[in-house]
Amino acid sequence: MNLSSVFKEDLFRDKVAIVTGGGTGIGLAITEELLRGGAKVVISSRNMNRLIPAAKGLSRDYNTEVIPVSCNIRELEQVESLYDHVLDQFGKVDFLVNNGGGQFLAPAKHISEKGWKSVIDTNLNGTWNMCITGAKKWMLKNGGRIVNIIAHMWNGYPNMAHTGAARAGVANLTKSLAVEWSQSDILINCVAPGGIVSTGFHNYTPEQLDFFWRQLPLKRYGRSEDVALAVAYLLSPAGNYITGESIRVDGAASIWGSICPIPDPEKSPEFDIPPLPEQRWPEFAIEEDG
Repeated sequence: MNLSSVFKEDLFRDKVAIVTGGGTGIGLAITEELLRGGAKVVISSRNMNRLIPAAKGLSRDYNTEVIPVSCNIRELEQVESLYDHVLDQFGKVDFLVNNGGGQFLAPAKHISEKGWKSVIDTNLNGTWNMCITGAKKWMLKNGGRIVNIIAHMWNGYPNMAHTGAARAGVANLTKSLAVEWSQSDILINCVAPGGIVSTGFHNYTPEQLDFFWRQLPLKRYGRSEDVALAVAYLLSPAGNYITGESIRVDGAASIWGSICPIPDPEKSPEFDIPPLPEQRWPEFAIEEDG
């Protein structure tokens, strides 16, 4: 499934978007949905070795220029520089997708002060930096759309307390800004992915992935495209009266309780753990130092 199967191909024509973490995983799928709709997209990340090949491959595949910009969203000066670059290039910013983030599995008692601060700085403070800078530099006067990618944290987040706290903070920040900035025609929402097959699956063992699968009422993992289509919906005119919300794209995992058992289906290839996405555009790959 792609955007052209559900939306007009020119849906985002003349729109300019920033997608943080837009070169891999869910961020890459979001970037592709925006490109299919005709948007101009700037992708950012700290890791230019991943970002540059993605930008080259996307530019070739979609016959447009996808601009990669190095940016550590924890650092306000770098965020300001990112926006200055986009405004100099295109003169406006219509969409912001805060997809950049990071976390690691660890029981709370094993999370160091450095580890805690690192995740909070990236997922919460980084999102704040991107939102407030975009608002001040463009959106408060001109309007805009913001989508923050968070996570399922409504039932707590055991073994990832740091990201649970950060993502819950982003969800509440989104509600606050939706009200404060409503008179500026800024719509801001969250999308919360559940079990999505992406590059992040490398962090889990086959046993963990099988366990997660059994917690999914739909009995299948989602795909990055499922999340990207939800983001595209919120950025499109169909989302013009939606703000301050968190849309869950998780196959009902966050609302399922044991009071209603759902038997596992008979095993078939459809329900097996799907293969991880292959490397895109290997011809543009940049070798890592060391």
